[in-house]
Amino acid sequence: MTRIRTSNRRRAAGAAAALALILAACGGSDDTADAPAAEEPAAEQPADEPAAEEPAADEPADEVEVTQDGGILAAIQARGTLNCGVSGAAVAFSYTQADGSMEGIDADYCRAVAAAVLGDAEAVEFTALTAAERFTAVQTGAVDVLMRNSTWTQSRDTEVGMDFGPTTYYDGQQLMGRASDGFTAASEVDEIDGATVCTNAGTTTETNISELASLLGLSITLTTFEDYDQVTEAFIAGTCDVITTDGSGLVGRKAAQQPEGEEWVIFPATPISKEPLGPVYAQNDSQWADVVNWTVYATLIADENGVGSADVDAALAGDFGPEMARLMGGEGELQSVMGLSADAFYNVISQVGNYQEIWDANLTPVGLVRDGSANALWSDGGLMYAPPAR
Repeated sequence: MTRIRTSNRRRAAGAAAALALILAACGGSDDTADAPAAEEPAAEQPADEPAAEEPAADEPADEVEVTQDGGILAAIQARGTLNCGVSGAAVAFSYTQADGSMEGIDADYCRAVAAAVLGDAEAVEFTALTAAERFTAVQTGAVDVLMRNSTWTQSRDTEVGMDFGPTTYYDGQQLMGRASDGFTAASEVDEIDGATVCTNAGTTTETNISELASLLGLSITLTTFEDYDQVTEAFIAGTCDVITTDGSGLVGRKAAQQPEGEEWVIFPATPISKEPLGPVYAQNDSQWADVVNWTVYATLIADENGVGSADVDAALAGDFGPEMARLMGGEGELQSVMGLSADAFYNVISQVGNYQEIWDANLTPVGLVRDGSANALWSDGGLMYAPPAR
């Protein structure tokens, strides 16, 4: 059974240096970010105790060093479980159900990675993280990969010290207000002048709306909350005139939480920002990066070739061409070179599905349409594109 745990927020708030980097990535400033760490005084060795011997050059490293040298992939394979960071409160992306299960496209990509690495899509321990906690969890190794509707930005890719995988959803920031307050789908951003606008703290969303309001000369009262459940609750209570986040998130909230008899309106028609969302993992582990990246690519290549979960055996037999046969573990497969089993991506597609199947299971039910969007395949006018499996 899939396991879910919530994070220890105090531990996730961890080291001051990590937090300073996160604040920098979110547009904040902290003079301590550039300050060198204070040196720890060397511990005195008691006179009557011999100093600990350094291991001889030909002696094997201790167990911790072996695990580190093996990288994240080896650690997961030894553990038998993937630790995956998610939101737990993002409708259609990662949302904790009443029975404790985790559903959504991000949750399914956690399962896809588990299927690739361990052969079992349910060998996942989900960690629900707030926006403030998520990157520290990656940096400290509390999670192996983060699938938490996180936007790929320059600062996060450099200053915060993480790497981003392929985009699994091309999004853009929008706003949502009530029709009873005069908002329509044709409303423009300048109509929020004088409004109380609510969003998540420490996110690109907060920075984007602040910068845009300043650029347009709008006077808004910006109120932030730690998680989006609180944002939506404040909107329902009337504390917020307008809420803002990625458009997909607003569609999900409208579908799940719009009160009966009330009409919530998403605007403007063209998003105010670019928000490429996808997996995030620690820097400097190229083997693990390859595993996560090619797991995503496998779902796209299968989608391109019309190979769904029911077609994997035919694909392995060559009925869908040599590329799909290789990807499913047939002659010329490359998965074993990556440290995976030959059938790693066979397991991904058979247990979780191709990109379209993952979309249909999670995003179609809340009204998100793939056709004609940036999330369509490149061959259909979209931006979804995978390198060839050869």
